[in-house]
Amino acid sequence: MWFHVPDADAWGRWVILVLFYAVGVLHMVHALMHVRTSQGAIAWVLSLLMVPFVAIPLYWLLGRRRFSREIGGRRAKDSRLAALAVGMMERLRRYEVDIPDDDAFERAARILGGLPFTRGNRLELLIDGEETFDNIFETIRSAKRNLCVNFFIVKSDSLGNRFQQALIERARAGVRVFFLFDEFGSYKLPRRYLRELKAAGVECHSFGVNRFWWSRLQLNFRNHRKIVLADGEVALIGGLNVGDEYLGRDARFGGWRDTHLAMRGPVVQAVQLVFLEDWFWASNSMPELDWETRLEQTDQIAAVIPTGPADPADSWQLVVAEAANTSRQRLWIASPYFVPDEGVLTALQAAAIRGVDVRILIPERADHLLVWLSAFSYFEESIPYGVRIFRYQRGFLHQKVMLIDHRLAAVGSANLDNRSFRLNFEITGFSPDAAFVDEVARMLEADFEASVEARVEDFSAKSFLFRAACRVSRLMAPIQ
Repeated sequence: MWFHVPDADAWGRWVILVLFYAVGVLHMVHALMHVRTSQGAIAWVLSLLMVPFVAIPLYWLLGRRRFSREIGGRRAKDSRLAALAVGMMERLRRYEVDIPDDDAFERAARILGGLPFTRGNRLELLIDGEETFDNIFETIRSAKRNLCVNFFIVKSDSLGNRFQQALIERARAGVRVFFLFDEFGSYKLPRRYLRELKAAGVECHSFGVNRFWWSRLQLNFRNHRKIVLADGEVALIGGLNVGDEYLGRDARFGGWRDTHLAMRGPVVQAVQLVFLEDWFWASNSMPELDWETRLEQTDQIAAVIPTGPADPADSWQLVVAEAANTSRQRLWIASPYFVPDEGVLTALQAAAIRGVDVRILIPERADHLLVWLSAFSYFEESIPYGVRIFRYQRGFLHQKVMLIDHRLAAVGSANLDNRSFRLNFEITGFSPDAAFVDEVARMLEADFEASVEARVEDFSAKSFLFRAACRVSRLMAPIQ
């Protein structure tokens, strides 16, 4: 015969190839319709077209737009959690403060976070690891009835083992201890560590995988929150995880610059609701917690803003953009990563152009190479507009702090990057209290003194290969 008839194996390979490309095309259409950014859509379309065998399973893990919480959560339809949330909100309304008509940011934050600004709180700024973990361990020791703990990263090192023993001691003392950790962030945590906790009576669950099979397709959504709660009376949130490097004991980084926030008063109940929502998703159980509201004599105003991929919109991205749009004198942001999307970058440029003192504080050293390289590519689009970028010199800077004019300060877990904008569950505490704002300002002023101001030439004068690496890293930012 003048043509070759493929054998059965060859036909099978061709069928598989065609099926893969057909499925790839379907995924391309889904990416075009649902991926949040044009950069992300382009990256997925090209990947699905060129290497569908690799891109399709990655898209299942990394390409989802929203986190699914059908089995529960404050925004879902579980009657128990919904009733508890309604009751808590009714109690908090007694302490809710009126937001003036000209405070556009506070109104926007209230809507995006879904939780009110309340009076009667006491706030304590905790600077760096020693002060923070002294406070954390004291809070753990103080728990008499229940202790709720959530961290993105927990390590089985010197600090991690001390943390483990502190939880075990409270559980053996009759305190109900609830320990939630992120499946991805704590992937190195040994099973032995968890077995010892459970044997002592600590209730342990990982966030990221629950009893539903499809939860394994949501590993790109991570619980980046850091929360410690004792008896509904005190709450701690901020940037520090549990590991020796957070105390400056890592030879690679040396000093570790970070910030945490301790809170008492009605705002603690809001933090507790955020924890309970996450715990319910991970465990499908509702622990009994303390919901009595206690007023503090310091009477500071505060709110927490929880954000994440279960929200109807990209809440943290909107919070940062609105902070830039409403700022009039200064906008100072400290973050280990500077990878703004187009909307945030434009808002920062506009704020600087109209005379706002816009400063971004980032680390000199890298802990994640791609996001560190990505930051350099934004120098040419930030500094010429008046945005000042400072590179911290005394070790690694990991704090997540924002200062808006002389009227509002924030401390939390959210970074200035795509993961925090759209993929991570975060929590941030905000306060307009004048004394607290001044304290945060003094802290950041000291950090700027320990930094070197970046120049456009720090990027433009580098080698072609370095600049190319920065550009490629930036293209990957939407799926990092």
